[in-house]
Amino acid sequence: MNVSVVLFTSDLRLHDHPPLRAALDGSREVVPLFVRDRAVDGAGFARPNRLAFLADSLRDLDAGLRHRGGRLVVRSGDLVEEVCRVATEADADEVHLAADVSAHAQRREERLRRALEAEGVRLHVHGTVTTAVDPGVLAPGSSDHFAVFTPYFRHWSGYRLRDALGAPRAVRVPEGVGSEELPGREGLSGLSPALARGGETEARARLTAWLDSGVAAYEDRHDDLAGDATSRLSPHLHFGTLSPVELVHRARAVGGAGAEAFVRQVAWRDFNRQVLAARPDAATADYRTKHDRWRTERRAGEDIEAWREGRTGYPVVDAAMRQLRHEGWMHNRGRLLTASFLTKTLYVDWRVGARHFLEFLVDGDVANNQLNWQWMAGTGTDSRPNRVLNPVTQAKRYDPDGAYVRRWVPELADLEGPAVHEPWKLRGLERAALDYPDPLVDLADGLARFKRARGRD
Repeated sequence: MNVSVVLFTSDLRLHDHPPLRAALDGSREVVPLFVRDRAVDGAGFARPNRLAFLADSLRDLDAGLRHRGGRLVVRSGDLVEEVCRVATEADADEVHLAADVSAHAQRREERLRRALEAEGVRLHVHGTVTTAVDPGVLAPGSSDHFAVFTPYFRHWSGYRLRDALGAPRAVRVPEGVGSEELPGREGLSGLSPALARGGETEARARLTAWLDSGVAAYEDRHDDLAGDATSRLSPHLHFGTLSPVELVHRARAVGGAGAEAFVRQVAWRDFNRQVLAARPDAATADYRTKHDRWRTERRAGEDIEAWREGRTGYPVVDAAMRQLRHEGWMHNRGRLLTASFLTKTLYVDWRVGARHFLEFLVDGDVANNQLNWQWMAGTGTDSRPNRVLNPVTQAKRYDPDGAYVRRWVPELADLEGPAVHEPWKLRGLERAALDYPDPLVDLADGLARFKRARGRD
């Protein structure tokens, strides 16, 4: 036997792919395999936006493999069963896989290892494929993970990353291993109208353009809501069409304050993943409970629906929520504002917001999504768990002339200057002419309710 199986999961690329390079060692034949995991579908993570981006990425991966003489094999069903079936069909003696951090991924890896060992097939799990630094590599002496970002980032910044690997020149796939038809966007309904395209080709072009003309200004402009001055590479990191190791190397090669600030965001992503690896229950349970008695979905149902639809009466919150639906993506400052508003001002459970984000976000990542929601709700790793972001103050700071609000809330497009952030202050016919709701709650009342709930009044 001289055949390897490479199981692609959230690493849909050819450049800097350690499992693929290891599988090809010694001129072995390789079966590049992707399994549409029935368990992922059943858990509700297979939402339209991510399925479309996935389809783009798989087609691009297949095209890249075919350019090198290979092809992608796609199967559907129970992942463990399908991998074992393909290994048998190909007469393979080893399977290569990228490490992952979720509880589901860890259970799946263990099941796969046992099943393959029973068939005499070795499983090789590779680190630093979906992260720049593996979870567990950096840890304080008193714990198995860092719970505070600043000391984590200090250690992360001093850690020597492995070198990035080039894409293979040739991939030989054995005959006789059948594949399903590659999925496409066709037939998918409920897609965000302005959903980005997926695939490694798109990822690498976007990264090059970002490093050439965007990253230098990142430190100064990353919170500019209207300027749209972020990389928008998060979906590509989520699906692994871009390597975090290569991204860090290339950003550091550019250098400067903007690149340093950008690399810090990659470290945040690794930070969340090492938290989730150590505490898998944090995907659904408070990392640090505040014993909140959140307003139930029954009691707060109308407020929750207004938040989801972008009709809260606070323009910057509504603009961000509408951007989410239209693009399947939201500016990071918008994510903070909308999360603070739901959990602190409306006092609704962070899990309600996290579920809604995962419904639309093409970069919907369990580690980043859930732990960032917990950070904003004050149940996560934030050292200031009771901070509340005032949407009016934040809007005037990060959207000073109201361009972001006018883009996404056309009902307010005719209002000039910062008045667009407080339309409830208009009087008479001017206010009556706006098809826009009054605020769901007075900010002072929402703050008082939150302080009472947290015992800080």
